[in-house]
Amino acid sequence: MKKYTYTIKAVLLGAFLAMVPSMQAEDLSVRHLANEQNIIVLDQAKKFLLLPVQEDAPEGKINVIIDNEAQLGQSINIRLAREKVDYYVPLDLSAYAGKTFSVDVTGVPAEALCWKEISLSDTFDMSNREVFRPVYHHTPVYGWMNDPNGMFYKDGVYHLYFQYNPYGSMWGNMTWGHATSKDLAHWTYEGTAILPDAWGTIFSGSCVVDKDNTAGFGKGAVVAFYTSAKPTPWGDVQSQSMAYSLDNGKTFTKYEHNPILTSAERDFRDPKVFWYAPGKHWVMMLAVGQEMQIYSSPDLKNWTKESSFGSMQGAHGGVWECPDLVEVPVEGSKEKKWVLICNLNPGGPFGGSATQYFVGSFDGKKFVNESPTVTKWLDWGKDNYATVTWSNAPAGRCIALGWMSNWQYANNVPTKQYRSTNTIARDLTLFRSGNELYLRSTPSAEIQKARDGKVNIPSFKVEGKHEIANLFEGNEGAYELVMKIQNAGASRIKFCLQNGKGEEVAMYYDTVRKQFVMDRSKSGIVDFSRDFPAVTAAPVEGTDEISLRLFVDRSSIEAFGDEGKFVMTNLVFPAEPYNKLAFEADKGGYTVKSLNIYKLK
Repeated sequence: MKKYTYTIKAVLLGAFLAMVPSMQAEDLSVRHLANEQNIIVLDQAKKFLLLPVQEDAPEGKINVIIDNEAQLGQSINIRLAREKVDYYVPLDLSAYAGKTFSVDVTGVPAEALCWKEISLSDTFDMSNREVFRPVYHHTPVYGWMNDPNGMFYKDGVYHLYFQYNPYGSMWGNMTWGHATSKDLAHWTYEGTAILPDAWGTIFSGSCVVDKDNTAGFGKGAVVAFYTSAKPTPWGDVQSQSMAYSLDNGKTFTKYEHNPILTSAERDFRDPKVFWYAPGKHWVMMLAVGQEMQIYSSPDLKNWTKESSFGSMQGAHGGVWECPDLVEVPVEGSKEKKWVLICNLNPGGPFGGSATQYFVGSFDGKKFVNESPTVTKWLDWGKDNYATVTWSNAPAGRCIALGWMSNWQYANNVPTKQYRSTNTIARDLTLFRSGNELYLRSTPSAEIQKARDGKVNIPSFKVEGKHEIANLFEGNEGAYELVMKIQNAGASRIKFCLQNGKGEEVAMYYDTVRKQFVMDRSKSGIVDFSRDFPAVTAAPVEGTDEISLRLFVDRSSIEAFGDEGKFVMTNLVFPAEPYNKLAFEADKGGYTVKSLNIYKLK
């Protein structure tokens, strides 16, 4: 198996040795109390306490105790192993070096397996142990990930933060993880950036570069906005908080007067902040129930509510989340339009979570949708959610990224060391079709830097069936297919990705209904959720001349049709890589005018 390709910061997590060192009696001891309370006494301080996790175990809670006081803003929730160990996660103890401390563990019985397997170590191994881990998509090196957060570009570097659970591969303990890239295709893990505190865990949000020092933190400071989510006996409380960085987003200092914005609403989250140049003020978009609220500020600290958007607009099958509001160029003109991106869960076109958008105008205070009776979807697959764009992107580009999963089954996909992947980066523009403007999603040009070899297939005609085997020698399931097809009267233009286990992903153009369809019901492992083996369909404008780019990466397929006029993102979990492409045609047939296959690394 190919090793995990991310670069890991050695200063954060040390060298990578065995993940499961044997327990040393002189390192620690455990005292078991009544009612499933336990105290781990550390006699010899090391960098990590390695915690054994069993995913189907009930959650326990952990706190580090110094001088009889808990050292974390709130307890860590963790599923410590009862009968088996699925994997290990590290509790970083480096902040307590030279101090006498204990670890309080509640909710775990004395007979649990974890007490035999827990250990201390100065290292933690993050080598890839997952056959489904993508080659050229961003993933967490270990642990759970969901929404992309705080994305900004500065000094040649793309910064990506993300909803992160460092203590297990299921949702919980929300923290901002951090990764960087210079090419949007290869990522370096930078550790955790913003940790839970007294105001709660760290939910989704955004970052801005304060070029003119409007907040007073320093010229060019990176300012992060996030939702503080605090559980209480009376229900969760969500408020907006702020932190700033003077070292280009590596470390953050939390604002001393947090939270900066509060509400009596239960769902009040996911701040997206940007500078509105005509009004010389900042704008904050917030998801509140089933609407978006718009606030303004001169200094990033004091906010005034200006308007709300959402009533009788778009899809309302679930809660609205992760807003974005960006100005996007209209192709073939000098015009720009404002696009409000709205993620919702559930209520997607094929079940579960999805991303819709609205095109209109914005005056710095109020957004007006120009097509209130039309619902527009950013992606026609089941696995693109929480899509947002990079702040301060170069050359005025609008670059988007989405979480590649669906809340219907995200916690249950067949991986262990990590869960969840992000889509490839996509440049957004607007194109006109009839009287409507729609978003075009084009794979960002940087993805071509991941190409590592090319196979060109000469033009051929399909009348009946045609197969291409061995897409690449030594294929690891990471490649891009670029094809152009000329239809000669076929009502169904079908092609399938297949492997030697009889698994396949069937795709076809229905020329009668004018649809592109993807069927993953026989794609591999599908039985972990009844909602997974799905068939998804996207509308297409024409089926006489077809252009299609397919990005395949071990556990996902992203289809970009008609130069990005539609995009479809779906996860797959095959027993082995798809290494054969099978074409099929009915009456009339069609010609594959060009087919290029690029290996990606």
